[in-house]
Amino acid sequence: MTHQIVSRQEWLEARKAFLEKEKAFTKAREDLARERRELPWVRIDKVYSFEGIEGPLTLADLFGKHDQLIVQHFMFGPDWHEGCPSCSFWADNFNGIDGHLAQRDTSFVLVSRAPLAKLEAYRKRMGWTLRWVSSLGNDFNFDYGVSFKPGEQDIKYNFETIKPHGEESPGLSAFRRGDDGAIYHTYSTYARGLDVLNGTYQLLDITSKGRDESGLPYPMAWVKRHDRY
Repeated sequence: MTHQIVSRQEWLEARKAFLEKEKAFTKAREDLARERRELPWVRIDKVYSFEGIEGPLTLADLFGKHDQLIVQHFMFGPDWHEGCPSCSFWADNFNGIDGHLAQRDTSFVLVSRAPLAKLEAYRKRMGWTLRWVSSLGNDFNFDYGVSFKPGEQDIKYNFETIKPHGEESPGLSAFRRGDDGAIYHTYSTYARGLDVLNGTYQLLDITSKGRDESGLPYPMAWVKRHDRY
């Protein structure tokens, strides 16, 4: 390993200079978050029926008693035997946050196309307490750009026409229940937009090695389901 080694005083000077860049980034991030909140909404009139451990559920039911809802579009196809390792990596970082989100009037739910029995078995295997529902039989995943039908042309993922890697892709979407009781779609993010939502990656970014992925076949080649390490 070769790296510049300096005195404590020199380190403090370098760190304070870099702090100014971090402060500018924080301000830019806060401005971006404000602009995100100001985006227009889309009213959802389509009826979706999900399956949860409670039985059939509507999109409104996923809100529970709250007025905001965040959905992790978790990659788990109907014929798959286990969930996507990358989505599982994100879910590991989300597990336990639902109680905190509830204090800010927000519900958090995983949604996948696999049958509920498969989702429940995998959730128990992973030790997650997160709520998970099946969208098998409805168009929810297709309408929000994370599932694709075989042979489908001009597929749009992350708001661009692309050639997908498969029939499932990751994403997160946010919804709001209005004062009129209607449900609105307020935001979705995909691909690299999910990066900032992964706490493990954000912690690695403050270390000297960072994510240490440059020598791998692809950036997330090291990621496994946590019971496979």
